[in-house]
Amino acid sequence: MDINLTFIVQGFAFFAVAWMVMKFGWPYIIAAIEERQQKIAEGLAAADRSQKDLAQAQEKVNEALKEARAKANEIIDQAHQRANQIVEAARNDAIVEANRQKALGLAEIDAATTRAREDLRRQVSTLAVSGAEKLLKREIDASAHKALLDELAAEI
Repeated sequence: MDINLTFIVQGFAFFAVAWMVMKFGWPYIIAAIEERQQKIAEGLAAADRSQKDLAQAQEKVNEALKEARAKANEIIDQAHQRANQIVEAARNDAIVEANRQKALGLAEIDAATTRAREDLRRQVSTLAVSGAEKLLKREIDASAHKALLDELAAEI
């Protein structure tokens, strides 16, 4: 291979361009690469922070849900207790009302029994007077013998 002047000039030109690129162009290229690396690193750090924040937010949401469920269960328990109290109060009121109705019924039965006894005594005394009239074939004065009839009715 012949080394001629063209080859040497091309070598000098190559080294001159390489030197100029390294002197003037290379720092800008390195700066751009370093800036890009820094932005990528910041993006990755931001992504890590976002994941940590998301995890913390998820924990807070889970805790809030847990508290809400506990509160809901507490409210449901209170509602059940209140419902049981209402049912118990209604049951007690019903028992009181039933006892009152029973007492009224018993009082009415007692009054009816007393009236029936009085009616029966009157009927017995009337029958006794009628029977005595028929036996004696004469009329007995009921007003004259009222005390006797009352005594007879009391014995019956």
